[in-house]
Amino acid sequence: MNYKIIGQTVPVVEMTLNRGDSVYTQSGGMAYQTEGINMTTNARGGVMKSLGRMFSGESLFMANYSATADNAIVAFASTVPGAVVPINLAEHPGGLIMQKGAFLCAEDSVNTSVAFTKKMMSGFFGGEGFILQKAEGSGMMFLEVDGDVIEKDLRAGEVLKVDTGNVVAFDSTVSYDIETVKGLGNIFLGGEGLFLTKLTGPGKVIIQSQNIKDFAGRIIPFLPTRSSSN
Repeated sequence: MNYKIIGQTVPVVEMTLNRGDSVYTQSGGMAYQTEGINMTTNARGGVMKSLGRMFSGESLFMANYSATADNAIVAFASTVPGAVVPINLAEHPGGLIMQKGAFLCAEDSVNTSVAFTKKMMSGFFGGEGFILQKAEGSGMMFLEVDGDVIEKDLRAGEVLKVDTGNVVAFDSTVSYDIETVKGLGNIFLGGEGLFLTKLTGPGKVIIQSQNIKDFAGRIIPFLPTRSSSN
């Protein structure tokens, strides 16, 4: 499987598949395809795994695209302005933990499953939610990122504190916790959230410069509203 990422504002990943190659995405993630691509939709991994994906913010069903001829093309688009990040899971032997909504598509050899956070506080207040996703395998996976991509390689014991909505993914070797913002003045007047995500190395961390939920909240006051009629 060969791929290229096209575009910069709302990019797509275009994959060239040979006969027998297969990739999957959430239902509705495909942007375009050529002849020689066969689509099937199913509860990938069974009903229980599908329910787990639903709780982690993904689709209950996955769309699978298999090539019936060589050099068939299928492309998947990001949903908001940002970036598409290629991940070779062979470089992440312990797997990669993702926030909900980060998964775009992957080769058939990549398995995604529900990953529970170790601490209740991290789950309920972590922004990514109590249930995260874990990707394992040896193939290529693609993440969608809001805004620009920032990658950090943390040394053992090195700590990075991130606004909860800006964490995209991190190695399974990185520990994940929640830290409360200190000081009443900072909480009520600082303009930030109450909690920060605390990531402790070693391992790679992927961050996004934009959080689409915060962005939407900022523009809502400027949207026109329908005046009430008598």
